[in-house]
Amino acid sequence: MATSKVKYSEEELVAALKRNERTAFEFLYDHYSGALFNIISKTLRDEEKAADVLQESFLKIWKNIASYNPEKGRLFTWIMNIARNGAIDAARMEGRKPAMDDIENRIVLNEPDVHEDSLASSSEMKAIVNMLRPERKILIDMAYFQGYTHEEISEELRIPLGTVKSRIRTALQELKQYFAA
Repeated sequence: MATSKVKYSEEELVAALKRNERTAFEFLYDHYSGALFNIISKTLRDEEKAADVLQESFLKIWKNIASYNPEKGRLFTWIMNIARNGAIDAARMEGRKPAMDDIENRIVLNEPDVHEDSLASSSEMKAIVNMLRPERKILIDMAYFQGYTHEEISEELRIPLGTVKSRIRTALQELKQYFAA
């Protein structure tokens, strides 16, 4: 899609999306597709499949935008979860766990974003996530960027499931405070 000169606040964007305005969907795609593609491709490790899941994610966003509730979270979080869940579903349809290579040495959140469209929005998010303690940052990475379930994280890192859940909950609470500021 062509890059639009239109600018939206999050509230304006949501309202325009709910009115099914084409320019709002173009704006959403132009500004968020790069970040969503990164999340999906990190999970699938296959660019062609990631592109398919990205397209399916935007269709799902378009069809379900009326159900988005800003009181429950930010728009980016909502669309990121749609993309992440689509990637997890695609990986599991192939009968495998989502990809994870050398997590101690390659935290997704520390890698440079190769998609120019998402640099502004993702760099802010990465900077905030990078402020988390390392034991929380890796859990957020595994759960939200690599598509692991809490149970899979527990097995992979050999830490109790309750610890995984409480650290993720604490990390999300911290992130909520940072994003609210």
